[in-house]
This record gives sequence, structure tokens and C-alpha cells, in this order.
Amino acid sequence: MHSTKETLQVLYEDNHLIIVNKRAGDITQGDKTGDAPLSDIIKEYIKDKYNKPGNVFLGTVHRLDRPTSGVVIYARTSKALERLNKMLKDKEIQKTYWAIVKNQPQKEQDSLINFLKKNPKNNKSFAYNKEIPGSKKAILHYKVLKKLDSYSLLEINLETGRHHQIRAQLSNIGSPIKGDLKYGFNRSNKDGSIHLHARKVEFIHPVSKELIKVTASTPKDSIWDACL
Repeated sequence: MHSTKETLQVLYEDNHLIIVNKRAGDITQGDKTGDAPLSDIIKEYIKDKYNKPGNVFLGTVHRLDRPTSGVVIYARTSKALERLNKMLKDKEIQKTYWAIVKNQPQKEQDSLINFLKKNPKNNKSFAYNKEIPGSKKAILHYKVLKKLDSYSLLEINLETGRHHQIRAQLSNIGSPIKGDLKYGFNRSNKDGSIHLHARKVEFIHPVSKELIKVTASTPKDSIWDACL
């Protein structure tokens, strides 16, 4: 279920950047699987659309886990990439996520503070309540947006951007994300996705300085549909 140019959902585009709605299963940039990354598909799209000869520059500003869907920002110039990277580091890019979890959290809204330690062997992060050697502080804020029969829809804002942060922290409070076997959900989704979606981004354009707000539609499935 991987994207081609035909299925590429472009949410915003100008000379400096391009924002797309990543489908679950796509990789944001090349990895050891050798599967075509989304960045290559976007380069093809730009090359065709603007008749660009030679190599197309495209910089990955941030990543989304492979089974996750939603907003991804790419830079079309090295200047924009440099500025967006700095904005990301300075927390000037606001990202909002939606997650569908089982076992609604005890509180309607809360801030979760943990220390995450990544185990590269099984590509998984573990959340601890106290600092341990090699761990990094992780902070997120969530609120329950909707209750379904067996699930809850949470809206999440990250204060830090750690490896698998949302997945590990929600699992730690006993509310794993639907389909996320790695973090304690009891069965996988048929298509290998998990119900975690980068819903919105908001930031000041690095060049034009106007406010950019972009929302990505959720994947098509009955549970996401029930949340809208």
C-alpha cells in the first residue's frame, strides 16, 4: 500500500516547501528496507510538474514512523531546510496528533512526563518514570476528544520529539494505540498501520513569514470515520 505520484496527497506547496499527507506504510526517507521513500516520490512529482532537469533538491524536515499517517513537511531549498530545522529545534513548529487508543486514560486531559530509553536492537523505546542512564526526558499533553464503544480518540501535543514517544508514553499509562503490537495492543491492523495520525501543523513560513496552518484528513476506515 505504498504511494505513487498518483496517490500523493499534497496539502501545501510553494517554491520553498511542500507538505504532504503521508499514508501509513510509506517511509519518509530511505532506510534499510530499500523500499521507495516518500521523498523520492515527491522528487518525481516536482520534476514532472515543473519540468525540472537534473536532480531535484528535497530536504526531510522531520520523520513519521512507518505505520503512522499524516502531515510531513519537506523543504524544497537548502535555505528553507536550514530554517525549518532550526524552527523545529526551537519548538516553533506546532504539531498536533490524533491517536485512537483502547482503555481510556483515567484523566480527560493530562501531561505525561517520562524518561525514554531507546533499545536499537528491537527499535523500541521504553518509558520510565524516573531518569535512568541513557534516557531522555519526554513530555506530551493529551486530551480525550471522543469516546467510542471500545476506543477513545486522543488529541496529543508534543513538547519533545523522542523516538516512538507517543506510542511508548500512551502504552506506559495502559492506553496502547490501536494496531500497535510493538507497544502492547493485542492485535495488528490488517494493513500494518497503527491508529496514530499527524493531524495538524502550524508555523510561520521560514521565508514569507506568513502563518501556515495545514490539516491532514484521516485514513479511510470505519474507526477513524466514527471519530470525525
